Amino acid sequence: MATAAAAKGAKDFIFEWEGKDRNGKPVKGELRAGGEAMVSATLRRQGILVNKVKKRRSSGGSAIKQKDIAIFTRQLATMMRAGVPLLQAFDIVARGATNPRLTRLLNEIRQDVETGTSLSAAFRKHPMYFDALYCNLVEAGEAGGILEALLDRLAVYQEKTVAIKNKIKSALTYPVAVMVVAFIVVAVIMIWVVPAFKDVFQSFGADLPAPTLVVIAMSEFFVKFWWAIFGGIGGGIYFFFQTWRRSVTMQKRMDRILLKIPVFGDLLFKSAVARWTRTLSTMFAAGVPLVESLDSVGGASGNAVFAEATEAIQRDVSTGSALTTAMTTTGIFPTMVLQMASIGEESGSLDHMLGKAAEFYEDEVDEAVKALSSLMEPFIIVILGGLIGGIVVSMYMPIFKLGQVV
Repeated sequence: MATAAAAKGAKDFIFEWEGKDRNGKPVKGELRAGGEAMVSATLRRQGILVNKVKKRRSSGGSAIKQKDIAIFTRQLATMMRAGVPLLQAFDIVARGATNPRLTRLLNEIRQDVETGTSLSAAFRKHPMYFDALYCNLVEAGEAGGILEALLDRLAVYQEKTVAIKNKIKSALTYPVAVMVVAFIVVAVIMIWVVPAFKDVFQSFGADLPAPTLVVIAMSEFFVKFWWAIFGGIGGGIYFFFQTWRRSVTMQKRMDRILLKIPVFGDLLFKSAVARWTRTLSTMFAAGVPLVESLDSVGGASGNAVFAEATEAIQRDVSTGSALTTAMTTTGIFPTMVLQMASIGEESGSLDHMLGKAAEFYEDEVDEAVKALSSLMEPFIIVILGGLIGGIVVSMYMPIFKLGQVV
């Protein structure tokens, strides 16, 4: 028992091997195992005379993103619908992948399936790329003999999720980038431009206006403590995001705050509702029981507020409450979603009605992003104009009075 447990817990690696088959023909390939001895033993049982075994280095290729998984899911679903066998479909997708890491990942999954492991179990070995929702849907598809249909649903779900995340990122990237550029421009003015003006003003020997004195004082602070300013801001941002990522308490607190921010909060709320309804619709349509479906829904929403609400809903539903009643109790779902869920429960088409709600809020996210982009441009122009323009005017005010000085 101890040996089996140790073997189960041992970490496997990918080995590249070369050798000759029973006919003396050179062959080569890859195999996942715990060590070179296991690779040699496995190949000998297959009648291969091993000449070379080398552990493959894990470096190379960019990180696998959710978009890569979405594309893979769509390709796999399309080929299986076309009647392509599963292992052959994996070969085709792996050869067509442009990211070497994705190719290696797909080859590992293919080898697991080829040795008798179920597809869902092979996916579960890579939780970084295939979450519980993904694996549960694949498992339901295997059990019900509808893997092609559920892979297609998964592909749609992944594509919708990636699209929403990209829209949120595009809405936030512009103002953040402008703020960074503005800070750099102000820092350059304070460290190099203002001191040059200061030397000129000192040669005049006249009293300077109050705004000019304030800007010069700020410039002197920048010049003297620039290392502390940049280090403090950079370190503060790094520490903040590390704490946000690792602390559950911090995540919950920030998620609540983000939903209350004007304009941005509404966008994040609509995206969370869209993902929540889309996830539950996909799980329920796959035949996964409602209580089990709710296990994956909260985390898929991407917001701790909705995750906590989902836990409460799951507890209420497991004790016999209707889904709509449990959702109403949380107090965070819009009336439109509650009405759609109620109609779906009464008519027996909950997945369809939740899917319609998801489509509505996905369209709302589109409109919110467009509105936010239109609103942010003049707002940022006014802020930057006021900030940099104020500094420039403050430095030119003494020049306007040069006649009096002379």
